[in-house]
Amino acid sequence: MAGILLLSAADVRAVFDLPAAIASQREAFGALGRGEARLAPRLLLDGPGGDVAFCYVSRLPGTGAVSKFGSVNPGNAARGLPTVAALVTVQDPVDGRPVAIIEGDAVTTLRTSAASAVAADHFALPDASRLAVIGCGVQGRAHVRAMAEVRPIARVALACRDPEACGVAAELSDELGIPVEAAASARDAVEGAQIVVTATTSREPVVLGAWLRPGCTVLSVGSFAPDRAEVDDGVVTRAAAVVVDHVPTALEHAGPVVAAVRAGHLSPERVRPLGPVVAGLAAGRESGGDIVFYNSVGVGVQDTAAASVIVGRAREAGIGRVVEL
Repeated sequence: MAGILLLSAADVRAVFDLPAAIASQREAFGALGRGEARLAPRLLLDGPGGDVAFCYVSRLPGTGAVSKFGSVNPGNAARGLPTVAALVTVQDPVDGRPVAIIEGDAVTTLRTSAASAVAADHFALPDASRLAVIGCGVQGRAHVRAMAEVRPIARVALACRDPEACGVAAELSDELGIPVEAAASARDAVEGAQIVVTATTSREPVVLGAWLRPGCTVLSVGSFAPDRAEVDDGVVTRAAAVVVDHVPTALEHAGPVVAAVRAGHLSPERVRPLGPVVAGLAAGRESGGDIVFYNSVGVGVQDTAAASVIVGRAREAGIGRVVEL
């Protein structure tokens, strides 16, 4: 067996920046929309204390199978550890041999926020400049950067669990050169926002539909399982468009979507996939006054597209370590 390329989180960050991540997610969802991607059913396994183990497997044209195995552990925040831990494995497209193993948290952070940027680029108002982000962890910070990449963000309100102790707002403001303020509450952050991102692991809604202004786009990345619901039913029922990364997966796993369908407040036929929009086969936002809700649970093609770029760039740059197994 030929050697396997091992790539650390630092290796990933060295070759995979935000523009590359956004381009990879456009490719992923475009292929999904054109019916060119192969996607196995997403697996979730509950654990103690709200922990969830997961597994994704998928292929894109010209790639081998890519698998991501990992877990979401909400209690890690109190331990000073990342909430998400994962490994991504890449197989050769011809003979199926494992060719790379990649640290998955760095991949997940960038590909998740980059996919949200792709969704926002198609559904947020073109001049949207006021952003609210609920959650100031790794994904919250990544989403501030990602939204600023696709929209002229001029003001950010960041809602942290402890606003007085949160130094993230000042750090992001210095980094991006735009005002980033720690809001007193989620409601204060959302007031007047044109884009709202929820990046928590909450089982209870942190954003209510009654708070949203017309034309607002809401992007939820923490409602990844049936028992996770970062937004209330009002967000779903007020939305003129309910968009997801993959309809069959969302109808089973996206907490707010699952709840609204069960309550009879949302017809499954109204749930729209992002892929055809990215592929140019369907329209994005239809009216400037519409509220749009995008629920991302995460699907394997995102990791496959990201891994393809990461492995290619790492080989070109001579980054990583080759080992024999």
